[in-house]
Amino acid sequence: MSAFGFPLRTKGTQGGRDERRPAWEEPPTRIGSAAKAVVLTVLVAVMVLPFLTVLSTSLASRKEITEAGGFVLFPTDPTLDAYRTILSGGIVSRAVMVSVGITVVGTALSLLTTIALAYALSKRGVPGSKPVLLLVLFTLLFAPGMVPMYVVVKELGLLDSYWSLILPVLINAFNLVVLRAFFMNIPEELYQAARIDGAGDWRILTRIVLPLSKGVIAVVGLFYAVTYWNAFFNAMLYLNDSGKWPVQLVLRTYVVQGKSISGDQLGVAHMPPQQSISMAVVMLALIPILLLFPFLQKYFTKGVLTGAIKG
Repeated sequence: MSAFGFPLRTKGTQGGRDERRPAWEEPPTRIGSAAKAVVLTVLVAVMVLPFLTVLSTSLASRKEITEAGGFVLFPTDPTLDAYRTILSGGIVSRAVMVSVGITVVGTALSLLTTIALAYALSKRGVPGSKPVLLLVLFTLLFAPGMVPMYVVVKELGLLDSYWSLILPVLINAFNLVVLRAFFMNIPEELYQAARIDGAGDWRILTRIVLPLSKGVIAVVGLFYAVTYWNAFFNAMLYLNDSGKWPVQLVLRTYVVQGKSISGDQLGVAHMPPQQSISMAVVMLALIPILLLFPFLQKYFTKGVLTGAIKG
């Protein structure tokens, strides 16, 4: 038995001495492998079937939706009418463009400000760095209420403006802490060598720090992009003009709440089935993140663990 109560099994002998290893290091049995395969298959089915149902329903014809009573799993006569309709103009296509703009601009500004502040807070001897860091950590424990945030946005004149969806959430405290921890882990000798060569802080940041931080910056950028793309609550609070709604708010209003999208709102005379329209909107809200994630997946685990644990 090991010191933690786990059984030890003999691995072999070497030099007249038995080598023992814990039971969890033993190769899995056939029953264990089969059980893992069954569990993984069930989990994959639970996650894939709803996605497949949404995709299939968005491609189904009116007849198939009527016969199935709503959702279609395998359409026999797939059509892109729902996608052509919502992308031809009107509220949905405009909402997609709004979401793309907010995500691109918001992610770029958030990365710029977060990197700059994290770099400043990672340097020793910067005046006021400790009080600023304490303020950042304070926001992790105590989030501002909805009413104070609304009053601040109103007093700044940001109501019914796209900036109300970006500026209040410009810097995320968790992302800032992750970047700061990574910057602090960069060897001090690199900074000293750069300063001997006459480099200033801006050149050190752009030529040394950022090239060494591609992984963690990619992860933080993904966090920001997903946050901006999926956000709808701030838009519901601060945007009164439905023409400025992002796609997630359109999705909530016309899919989650079950309101029907009329032909006038989409700018078309002939409407595909309402169920196909709703599922097509869901797919449009999912596709950008699904396309973005595979390119950043290799940085995900490495960037988060390196930034959050080292140092």
